[in-house]
Amino acid sequence: MAELETAPPLRVIATATLESNMAKYTAPTAIAFLALVSLSGCLYDPSSPSSNSNTGAPTSPSSGVQAQPQDPQSYTSTPVPTGLLGNMLAMGGQLYEPEDNWWNTKVVGAPVDPNSAKIIATIRSYESNGAQLHPDFSPYDGIPYCVVDAQTPLVPVTFGDPRESDAGIPGGSSGYPIPAAAINNPAYIENGGRADGDRHMLIFDKDHRVAFELVQAAYGNGKWSAGYGAVFKLDTNYRRPDNWTSADASGLCMLAGLVRYDEVYGPWAIRHALRVSLRHTNGHVYPASHTGAEDAGAPPLGMRLRLKASFDVSGYPLYMRKILTAMKTYGLIVTDRGTSMYIQGTMDPHWDNGVLNPTFHSLTVSDFEVIQLGWKPTK
Repeated sequence: MAELETAPPLRVIATATLESNMAKYTAPTAIAFLALVSLSGCLYDPSSPSSNSNTGAPTSPSSGVQAQPQDPQSYTSTPVPTGLLGNMLAMGGQLYEPEDNWWNTKVVGAPVDPNSAKIIATIRSYESNGAQLHPDFSPYDGIPYCVVDAQTPLVPVTFGDPRESDAGIPGGSSGYPIPAAAINNPAYIENGGRADGDRHMLIFDKDHRVAFELVQAAYGNGKWSAGYGAVFKLDTNYRRPDNWTSADASGLCMLAGLVRYDEVYGPWAIRHALRVSLRHTNGHVYPASHTGAEDAGAPPLGMRLRLKASFDVSGYPLYMRKILTAMKTYGLIVTDRGTSMYIQGTMDPHWDNGVLNPTFHSLTVSDFEVIQLGWKPTK
């Protein structure tokens, strides 16, 4: 991991605070479990029939040696700890409960868009490096999240645009369960709460299985405020009304698409699509609900990219292969406007830039294809 001394002072403080909250990763159960996985090379996908303990052990992608699989139920019964970067392995790798949710949908057999080559060339033209991939997360950058429970009090939030913001859980009480510690700890907010950043705040209520998400979050004069707020009930496929935004330009749940440290170095495969930004966007297609910018000739928000099946991942480090395999299996969803092919993840002191950067920088958008715009799987 990069030395903390190289980080800006504010990020040093935030990272040190996160580090103190990461003791949960070293709980005895997690140590034993992850050690077994690391030694065996097992990437266990509890949704895959081939990974079922009744059908034999999964095969190590690095050695071909079979290892005894772990029963998902034996681990998902472990409580999810509260706090910053609470380990969410017990969620089984997916925040949304329905297997057919857009974040959980496998795209291996999805049709390629007839204009895929043209769209890829357009994205390449946006960046001088040919739209090289970049991990938009590190020990000092990325989007933090916190886990709360039903005992966390709801507090009011004033929105810049209340018309497209949720006052609280739809059909429930108003307010967001913002921990009191967030008032004085900048690590709860993206960019450490700096005025020049998006200042996202992501909160996962583990007891109600709900994600609360804010953008331009700030605390002042004893009150919380934000530009927009969105609440996602993760046990349903509820989609925000068309043309509604969220804390994300696309109107989608942000937390569900982040690359998280606990899942990358956890016991099973990443089981959801990943968030990606593009320099220019125009309109939106399913599953996005909102149109951000309208850049002529640009791809839409909600567009899916899939790493080509022919791309060889065998030479990459074991856990980086998990990320690349997710790009093949679940793909990338364009959710925001920013530097092209930046993949979003969590700010976490455990990330190693010396591993992340070489992996991501070895790919460009040309290694991907565009899935048919607005594609939905047939039942």
